[in-house]
This record gives sequence, structure tokens and C-alpha cells, in this order.
Amino acid sequence: MEAIHEGGCVCGAVRFRAIGQPRRVSLCSCSWCRKRTGSLMGVSVYFDKNNVQFINAELKTHRLLSDAGRWIECQFCEHCGSALTWTLEFLPEYRGIAGGAFDDPMFIQPERYAYYQNKPEWLEINGDISRCPLMPESSSH
Repeated sequence: MEAIHEGGCVCGAVRFRAIGQPRRVSLCSCSWCRKRTGSLMGVSVYFDKNNVQFINAELKTHRLLSDAGRWIECQFCEHCGSALTWTLEFLPEYRGIAGGAFDDPMFIQPERYAYYQNKPEWLEINGDISRCPLMPESSSH
């Protein structure tokens, strides 16, 4: 049986279910991820878009340009404003989900850290994680 990962927004108006294992998991300190999360880095968990279901979804959409100059279509809860999911211009077959939105995020294992040059000096990243000063050549956040 495939793994099922569930989560939602702060107020509970939006719930989601992601089936299977993530296709990619990234940490990122680009300006968009910092502003999206209100933190120093984002944790982005990407699943095949067909493996992500939204339940009671009342999502608002905002499209913007990333630090790399590509569009990002971000969706958030229209009630509490929690940023939950996005689609990237160059990875339209994937659906990004905010790592902190999962009910049980212990399955998350980051593979890379994009915009590593923006990491604060006091933050230590251990483990076998690829560190990219800016955007990795063939990947996303």
C-alpha cells in the first residue's frame, strides 16, 4: 500500500492528501521562499500533481516571478492565508507542498538546499544534502 501524507492550513478550512513518496524535497532560501514562509528558508515537498488531492479546498491563487525569473503559481487558504501549495513553470507535472503543512512531517528528507548562499551563518545543515549557492542547474526549490 502506498504511503498517504495528509495536512492542511492553520484554520482547518483546507485539507490535502498526497499519495506515495515525494518526487523531490528541497530546502530553499530564495527571497520567494523566505517571504512565503515568513522564515529563513522554505521546505518544499514535491509530488506528482496527480497524486495530490485537496479536500474542502477554498484556495486563492497568486502568480509571481521567482528569483530565477520563472513564474510560480502559489495557492493559499482564503480564510487564514496559509501558503500551502504551488506549481513551478518548469516543473508543471509536480505539485509543491509546504513541508510545515503536513500533519506528520517526519517522512520529509531534504535532498538539496537551493540559494544556500542566503543561509544565515548560525544555521547548520547536516547530512547528505546537496548545497547549491543559487538555483541548481536542472532543478527547483
